[in-house]
Amino acid sequence: MDAENRLGDYLRARRAMTMPRDVGYPHDASRRVPGLRRDEVALLAGVSADYYTRLEQGRERHPSEQVLQSIARALRLDDDAAAHLFRLGLPSPWPSVRPNTTVSPDLRRLMDGMRDVPAFVLGSAQDVLAANAMARELYCGFARYDNLLRMIFLDPFAREFYGDWDKAAGTAVNNLRASSARFPDDERIERVVGELSVRSPVFGALWARYEIRPRTHEDKRFRHPQVGELHLHFEALAVTSAPGQHLSVYSAEPGSASSDALVLLRRLAEQRTASAEHETESEEESSRS
Repeated sequence: MDAENRLGDYLRARRAMTMPRDVGYPHDASRRVPGLRRDEVALLAGVSADYYTRLEQGRERHPSEQVLQSIARALRLDDDAAAHLFRLGLPSPWPSVRPNTTVSPDLRRLMDGMRDVPAFVLGSAQDVLAANAMARELYCGFARYDNLLRMIFLDPFAREFYGDWDKAAGTAVNNLRASSARFPDDERIERVVGELSVRSPVFGALWARYEIRPRTHEDKRFRHPQVGELHLHFEALAVTSAPGQHLSVYSAEPGSASSDALVLLRRLAEQRTASAEHETESEEESSRS
Protein backbone atom coordinates (compact mmCIF):
# COMPACT_ATOMS: atom_id res chain seq x y z
CA MET A 1 0.00 0.00 0.00
CA ASP A 2 2.47 2.65 1.14
CA ALA A 3 6.24 2.54 1.33
CA GLU A 4 7.95 2.30 4.72
CA ASN A 5 8.41 6.06 4.78
CA ARG A 6 4.72 6.84 5.16
CA LEU A 7 5.25 10.27 6.66
CA GLY A 8 7.52 11.33 3.81
CA ASP A 9 5.14 9.96 1.18
CA TYR A 10 2.29 11.90 2.74
CA LEU A 11 4.23 15.16 2.95
CA ARG A 12 5.33 14.93 -0.68
CA ALA A 13 1.80 14.24 -1.89
CA ARG A 14 0.26 17.07 0.10
CA ARG A 15 3.04 19.50 -0.87
CA ALA A 16 2.37 18.76 -4.55
CA MET A 17 -1.32 19.59 -4.01
CA THR A 18 -0.69 22.94 -2.29
CA MET A 19 -0.72 25.65 -4.93
CA PRO A 20 1.64 28.65 -4.47
CA ARG A 21 -1.25 31.08 -4.91
CA ASP A 22 -3.03 29.44 -1.96
CA VAL A 23 -0.25 30.52 0.39
CA GLY A 24 0.39 33.96 -1.09
CA TYR A 25 3.25 33.23 -3.47
CA PRO A 26 3.10 34.98 -6.88
CA HIS A 27 2.64 33.01 -10.07
CA ASP A 28 5.94 31.92 -11.61
CA ALA A 29 5.83 30.44 -15.11
CA SER A 30 9.29 28.94 -14.66
CA ARG A 31 8.20 26.83 -11.66
CA ARG A 32 9.09 23.18 -12.26
CA VAL A 33 7.10 21.49 -9.50
CA PRO A 34 3.28 21.11 -9.44
CA GLY A 35 2.91 22.56 -5.94
CA LEU A 36 5.23 24.08 -3.36
CA ARG A 37 8.96 23.49 -3.18
CA ARG A 38 10.49 21.99 -0.06
CA ASP A 39 12.18 25.22 0.90
CA GLU A 40 8.86 27.07 0.61
CA VAL A 41 7.12 24.65 2.97
CA ALA A 42 10.04 24.92 5.38
CA LEU A 43 9.85 28.73 5.33
CA LEU A 44 6.10 28.72 5.92
CA ALA A 45 6.46 26.19 8.75
CA GLY A 46 9.36 28.00 10.40
CA VAL A 47 11.82 25.10 10.14
CA SER A 48 15.06 24.76 8.24
CA ALA A 49 14.95 23.50 4.67
CA ASP A 50 17.42 20.75 5.61
CA TYR A 51 15.20 19.55 8.46
CA TYR A 52 12.10 19.46 6.28
CA THR A 53 13.99 17.61 3.54
CA ARG A 54 15.09 14.99 6.08
CA LEU A 55 11.45 14.55 7.13
CA GLU A 56 10.36 13.85 3.56
CA GLN A 57 13.28 11.53 2.92
CA GLY A 58 12.68 9.55 6.09
CA ARG A 59 15.99 10.49 7.67
CA GLU A 60 14.14 12.31 10.46
CA ARG A 61 11.31 10.29 11.99
CA HIS A 62 10.59 11.99 15.30
CA PRO A 63 9.16 15.47 14.66
CA SER A 64 7.69 17.34 17.59
CA GLU A 65 4.00 18.15 17.92
CA GLN A 66 4.81 21.83 17.37
CA VAL A 67 6.63 21.09 14.11
CA LEU A 68 3.73 19.00 12.84
CA GLN A 69 1.27 21.75 13.71
CA SER A 70 3.38 24.24 11.76
CA ILE A 71 3.61 21.96 8.74
CA ALA A 72 -0.14 21.32 8.83
CA ARG A 73 -0.75 25.08 8.71
CA ALA A 74 1.82 25.56 5.95
CA LEU A 75 0.16 22.89 3.79
CA ARG A 76 -3.34 24.19 4.58
CA LEU A 77 -4.47 20.77 5.85
CA ASP A 78 -8.03 20.42 7.05
CA ASP A 79 -8.86 18.65 10.31
CA ASP A 80 -8.93 15.13 8.83
CA ALA A 81 -5.71 15.60 6.88
CA ALA A 82 -3.93 17.16 9.87
CA ALA A 83 -5.09 14.32 12.13
CA HIS A 84 -3.53 11.85 9.72
CA LEU A 85 -0.28 13.82 9.70
CA PHE A 86 -0.18 13.53 13.49
CA ARG A 87 -0.89 9.78 13.35
CA LEU A 88 2.10 9.35 11.05
CA GLY A 89 4.44 11.72 12.88
CA LEU A 90 3.45 10.82 16.44
CA PRO A 91 2.52 7.13 16.30
CA SER A 92 0.57 5.74 19.23
CA PRO A 93 2.50 3.55 21.69
CA TRP A 94 -0.52 1.23 21.85
CA PRO A 95 -1.07 -1.69 19.42
CA SER A 96 -3.22 -0.78 16.44
CA VAL A 97 -6.85 -1.88 16.47
CA ARG A 98 -7.80 -4.62 14.02
CA PRO A 99 -10.98 -4.15 11.96
CA ASN A 100 -13.90 -6.48 12.57
CA THR A 101 -15.52 -8.20 9.56
CA THR A 102 -18.21 -10.18 11.40
CA VAL A 103 -21.64 -8.54 11.48
CA SER A 104 -23.42 -9.30 14.73
CA PRO A 105 -26.93 -10.85 14.72
CA ASP A 106 -28.26 -7.78 16.56
CA LEU A 107 -26.93 -5.42 13.88
CA ARG A 108 -28.40 -7.63 11.15
CA ARG A 109 -31.81 -7.49 12.82
CA LEU A 110 -31.59 -3.72 13.11
CA MET A 111 -30.62 -3.38 9.45
CA ASP A 112 -33.26 -5.81 8.19
CA GLY A 113 -35.87 -3.96 10.25
CA MET A 114 -35.28 -0.86 8.13
CA ARG A 115 -37.78 -2.01 5.51
CA ASP A 116 -38.45 1.38 3.93
CA VAL A 117 -34.86 2.50 3.26
CA PRO A 118 -31.70 0.93 1.79
CA ALA A 119 -29.31 -0.02 4.60
CA PHE A 120 -26.04 -1.97 4.51
CA VAL A 121 -22.93 -2.59 6.60
CA LEU A 122 -19.52 -1.71 5.16
CA GLY A 123 -16.16 -2.97 6.40
CA SER A 124 -12.84 -1.14 6.57
CA ALA A 125 -12.06 -1.79 2.88
CA GLN A 126 -15.63 -0.84 1.83
CA ASP A 127 -16.66 -4.48 1.49
CA VAL A 128 -20.41 -4.97 1.74
CA LEU A 129 -20.60 -7.21 4.81
CA ALA A 130 -24.40 -7.28 4.98
CA ALA A 131 -27.32 -5.56 3.24
CA ASN A 132 -31.09 -5.44 3.53
CA ALA A 133 -33.44 -6.16 0.64
CA MET A 134 -33.82 -2.48 -0.24
CA ALA A 135 -30.06 -1.98 -0.56
CA ARG A 136 -29.69 -5.06 -2.74
CA GLU A 137 -32.46 -3.77 -4.97
CA LEU A 138 -30.90 -0.29 -5.16
CA TYR A 139 -27.62 -1.76 -6.47
CA CYS A 140 -29.23 -4.51 -8.56
CA GLY A 141 -27.75 -3.21 -11.82
CA PHE A 142 -24.19 -4.08 -10.80
CA ALA A 143 -22.67 -7.41 -11.77
CA ARG A 144 -21.53 -7.90 -8.16
CA TYR A 145 -22.63 -6.17 -4.97
CA ASP A 146 -19.55 -6.91 -2.90
CA ASN A 147 -17.20 -3.93 -2.59
CA LEU A 148 -18.16 -0.32 -3.34
CA LEU A 149 -14.72 0.59 -4.69
CA ARG A 150 -14.59 -2.33 -7.11
CA MET A 151 -18.13 -1.50 -8.20
CA ILE A 152 -17.34 2.18 -8.82
CA PHE A 153 -14.05 1.69 -10.66
CA LEU A 154 -14.41 -1.69 -12.39
CA ASP A 155 -18.10 -2.09 -13.26
CA PRO A 156 -19.16 -0.09 -16.37
CA PHE A 157 -22.68 0.25 -14.93
CA ALA A 158 -21.32 2.63 -12.28
CA ARG A 159 -21.08 5.53 -14.74
CA GLU A 160 -24.77 5.12 -15.55
CA PHE A 161 -25.84 4.61 -11.95
CA TYR A 162 -24.08 7.52 -10.24
CA GLY A 163 -25.42 10.94 -11.13
CA ASP A 164 -21.94 12.39 -10.51
CA TRP A 165 -19.47 9.56 -11.03
CA ASP A 166 -16.38 11.73 -10.53
CA LYS A 167 -17.61 12.88 -7.13
CA ALA A 168 -18.58 9.35 -6.10
CA ALA A 169 -15.16 8.04 -7.13
CA GLY A 170 -13.24 10.76 -5.29
CA THR A 171 -15.35 10.40 -2.16
CA ALA A 172 -14.86 6.63 -2.10
CA VAL A 173 -11.08 6.92 -2.43
CA ASN A 174 -10.83 9.64 0.21
CA ASN A 175 -12.91 7.47 2.53
CA LEU A 176 -10.63 4.49 1.93
CA ARG A 177 -7.62 6.69 2.71
CA ALA A 178 -9.25 7.62 6.00
CA SER A 179 -9.84 3.95 6.76
CA SER A 180 -6.27 3.01 5.86
CA ALA A 181 -5.04 5.74 8.20
CA ARG A 182 -6.95 4.16 11.06
CA PHE A 183 -5.96 0.60 10.07
CA PRO A 184 -2.50 1.00 8.48
CA ASP A 185 -1.74 -2.74 8.50
CA ASP A 186 -5.11 -4.01 7.25
CA GLU A 187 -4.34 -6.69 4.67
CA ARG A 188 -7.79 -6.44 3.11
CA ILE A 189 -7.32 -2.74 2.39
CA GLU A 190 -3.90 -3.52 0.90
CA ARG A 191 -5.43 -6.13 -1.43
CA VAL A 192 -8.17 -3.78 -2.60
CA VAL A 193 -5.69 -0.96 -3.21
CA GLY A 194 -3.33 -3.33 -5.03
CA GLU A 195 -6.03 -4.69 -7.34
CA LEU A 196 -7.52 -1.31 -8.20
CA SER A 197 -4.13 0.35 -8.69
CA VAL A 198 -3.37 -2.24 -11.38
CA ARG A 199 -6.79 -2.31 -13.03
CA SER A 200 -7.88 1.33 -12.81
CA PRO A 201 -5.54 4.22 -13.68
CA VAL A 202 -8.19 6.66 -12.40
CA PHE A 203 -8.14 5.00 -8.98
CA GLY A 204 -4.33 5.07 -8.97
CA ALA A 205 -4.26 8.80 -9.69
CA LEU A 206 -6.82 9.57 -6.97
CA TRP A 207 -5.07 7.31 -4.45
CA ALA A 208 -1.77 9.10 -5.06
CA ARG A 209 -3.33 12.41 -3.99
CA TYR A 210 -3.41 11.27 -0.34
CA GLU A 211 -6.67 13.03 0.43
CA ILE A 212 -8.03 11.92 3.81
CA ARG A 213 -11.75 12.42 4.26
CA PRO A 214 -14.09 9.92 5.95
CA ARG A 215 -17.55 9.75 4.41
CA THR A 216 -20.09 10.42 7.14
CA HIS A 217 -23.01 12.06 5.33
CA GLU A 218 -23.80 13.51 1.94
CA ASP A 219 -26.52 13.91 -0.67
CA LYS A 220 -26.37 11.47 -3.57
CA ARG A 221 -28.03 11.18 -6.96
CA PHE A 222 -28.60 7.78 -8.55
CA ARG A 223 -30.14 6.55 -11.81
CA HIS A 224 -31.86 3.25 -11.07
CA PRO A 225 -32.72 1.12 -14.13
CA GLN A 226 -36.34 0.57 -12.96
CA VAL A 227 -37.39 3.37 -10.63
CA GLY A 228 -35.51 6.19 -12.34
CA GLU A 229 -33.64 9.06 -10.70
CA LEU A 230 -33.22 9.10 -6.94
CA HIS A 231 -32.03 11.98 -4.76
CA LEU A 232 -31.10 10.41 -1.43
CA HIS A 233 -29.38 11.49 1.76
CA PHE A 234 -26.63 9.22 3.04
CA GLU A 235 -25.60 8.71 6.66
CA ALA A 236 -22.76 6.45 7.84
CA LEU A 237 -23.08 5.39 11.47
CA ALA A 238 -19.96 3.94 13.10
CA VAL A 239 -20.53 0.59 14.81
CA THR A 240 -18.63 1.16 18.05
CA SER A 241 -18.76 -2.52 19.00
CA ALA A 242 -17.09 -3.55 15.72
CA PRO A 243 -14.07 -1.40 14.70
CA GLY A 244 -14.07 -0.53 11.01
CA GLN A 245 -17.75 -1.23 10.42
CA HIS A 246 -20.32 1.40 9.45
CA LEU A 247 -24.06 1.07 9.08
CA SER A 248 -24.90 3.03 5.93
CA VAL A 249 -28.44 4.27 5.40
CA TYR A 250 -30.10 6.15 2.52
CA SER A 251 -33.27 8.21 3.01
CA ALA A 252 -35.41 10.56 0.93
CA GLU A 253 -37.17 13.80 1.80
CA PRO A 254 -40.78 13.01 2.78
CA GLY A 255 -43.26 13.77 0.03
CA SER A 256 -40.61 14.04 -2.65
CA ALA A 257 -40.45 12.15 -5.93
CA SER A 258 -37.52 10.18 -4.52
CA SER A 259 -39.66 9.16 -1.54
CA ASP A 260 -42.23 7.77 -3.98
CA ALA A 261 -39.42 6.02 -5.86
CA LEU A 262 -38.31 4.32 -2.63
CA VAL A 263 -41.84 2.96 -2.22
CA LEU A 264 -41.56 1.43 -5.69
CA LEU A 265 -38.09 0.14 -4.87
CA ARG A 266 -39.48 -1.60 -1.78
CA ARG A 267 -42.16 -3.32 -3.88
CA LEU A 268 -39.50 -4.55 -6.28
CA ALA A 269 -37.40 -5.78 -3.36
CA GLU A 270 -40.37 -7.64 -1.89
CA GLN A 271 -41.12 -9.26 -5.25
CA ARG A 272 -37.51 -10.34 -5.66
CA THR A 273 -37.44 -11.76 -2.11
CA ALA A 274 -40.70 -13.64 -2.62
CA SER A 275 -39.43 -15.06 -5.91
CA ALA A 276 -36.18 -16.21 -4.30
CA GLU A 277 -38.07 -17.85 -1.43
CA HIS A 278 -40.35 -19.65 -3.91
CA GLU A 279 -37.34 -20.98 -5.84
CA THR A 280 -35.76 -22.20 -2.60
CA GLU A 281 -38.95 -24.00 -1.58
CA SER A 282 -39.16 -25.60 -5.03
CA GLU A 283 -35.57 -26.81 -4.82
CA GLU A 284 -36.17 -28.27 -1.37
CA GLU A 285 -39.29 -30.11 -2.57
CA SER A 286 -37.36 -31.48 -5.54
CA SER A 287 -34.56 -32.73 -3.31
CA ARG A 288 -37.05 -34.55 -1.05
CA SER A 289 -38.86 -36.25 -3.93
